[in-house]
Amino acid sequence: MTIAKNQNKTLAWVLLIILTLIWGTSFILIKRSLLSFSAAEVGALRMFTAGIVLLPIAIRNFKKVQGKNWGSLFIIGFLGSFIPAFLFAKAETNLDSSLAGVLNALTPIFVLIMGALLFAQKFSKSQVIGIIIGFLGTSFLVFAGSYGSLSTLNLYGLFVVLATICYGLNANVIKYRVVGLSALTITSISLGMVTPIACIYLVFFSDVVQQVLQEPEARVSLIYVSVLGVMSTAIAMGLFNKLIQITNPIFTSSVTYLIPIVAVFWGLWDGEILLVGHYLGMSGILIGVYIANQKKF
Repeated sequence: MTIAKNQNKTLAWVLLIILTLIWGTSFILIKRSLLSFSAAEVGALRMFTAGIVLLPIAIRNFKKVQGKNWGSLFIIGFLGSFIPAFLFAKAETNLDSSLAGVLNALTPIFVLIMGALLFAQKFSKSQVIGIIIGFLGTSFLVFAGSYGSLSTLNLYGLFVVLATICYGLNANVIKYRVVGLSALTITSISLGMVTPIACIYLVFFSDVVQQVLQEPEARVSLIYVSVLGVMSTAIAMGLFNKLIQITNPIFTSSVTYLIPIVAVFWGLWDGEILLVGHYLGMSGILIGVYIANQKKF
């Protein structure tokens, strides 16, 4: 029993590190994808490539899903992957990729809030303090905008905040509402349920095919968004779901402690500039998330 527990603990940390690297890189991939495609096209392409990659697995595991899990799986696919894919792409049309990565660190806070509001989880004193500090940090980043001036409200940061709310609900649904399914089954089926929506949009409401056929730059952006879909959605969501199953939503969402480090590194490498207001906001978010995850304060 102790050996199995230690193995799970080791696996959990390995998965956490892998997810950090994958998701920390996703923000620069979104930025590169937006060079040729609109935010909606990037979101749809991301979902389409992820769903296609996992389609064989979804077909193989289709019969394993019982009636009571179908609704939860749709919520996981729609709120845990589909909607955030569009929100992050929209945010980065007017928000540096590094700042989007930092705002993503709010996820553990919304895991706590959603757990308390919808799943009868209780707040501790440290969690309340952490939530307050985290939101103060968010305010700095949202009002700092892209130039570090606190006089400018950058509403695009709120798209990321909304995405983290979706993630917070998603983590709790996976932990408390899905019964008897493997992480791979959850990921493949949930993404398979929303892939047709992305496909309909791409075929009937976008000109992605023409762009790829006619513009060399679009083909390069397609490579970026395909890597985004396969790595940051298909593979990463499978690892994330597995991590939730062997630990808990709070530990799993703590991957967002480390994601900003990778995201900021890529952003600075790409020429993004972070000023005092940005660093104050980032510090507030990370400190708040850290305190919120402490059992005692």
